[in-house]
Amino acid sequence: MDGFKAPTPAANLVLLGPPGAGKGTQARMLQDRFGLVQLSTGDLLRAAVKAGTEAGLQARAVMDRGDLVSDDIVIAILRDRLSHPDCTNGVIFDGFPRTTVQAQALDDLLADIGSAITAAISLDVDDAAMVARISGRYTCAGCGEGYHDQFKQPAAFGTCDKCGSSEMTRRADDTAETVHQRLKAYHAQTAPLIAYYEARGVLARVDAMADIDTVAKDLTAIVAQTLAPTVA
Repeated sequence: MDGFKAPTPAANLVLLGPPGAGKGTQARMLQDRFGLVQLSTGDLLRAAVKAGTEAGLQARAVMDRGDLVSDDIVIAILRDRLSHPDCTNGVIFDGFPRTTVQAQALDDLLADIGSAITAAISLDVDDAAMVARISGRYTCAGCGEGYHDQFKQPAAFGTCDKCGSSEMTRRADDTAETVHQRLKAYHAQTAPLIAYYEARGVLARVDAMADIDTVAKDLTAIVAQTLAPTVA
């Protein structure tokens, strides 16, 4: 049919968002919904080192010296992983890219295999609200149930609703000061990436301060749109 374009063969996503924005939770939902594969560069590095691949051996030598693994090695590991059949439907890049240089290297890699980033989705947050969200959270030491000083307290103060334990823990880095610093670093590092993907016409934004289901619905709509056939 004239003007008909075939569906994009894969949904290759980059999720941008600070710690606590819900990237991990939403990535898992997108995996289940669209059959995507979440590619964590940290996990891939460890797997490549364990498997003894060429790139893994290079990474091991670098890490044994206490140095940071170069972008070239990360790209080589990603290239290997993207050749696996389970990546056919697309992937969600987790922890990469973090700079525009890395973003360009990723674009070049995908172009080499006939693919591209279909959407870079920024999970937008309100900094003050994020500080309150993260610094107020704590968990039951007995069963891991999550609570919050403001949004979700147990029915009986200090006692877990789920298992009855009275032992509660907080992460040492979940302080207001630490969260402020993480957000500051995130915005400094990510602002150029947002501009990079916006210039390429693949940037989408989602209000990550909404409830989990609403954010999931918005993300699903964005990904579905990138996969849908269009009429010119």
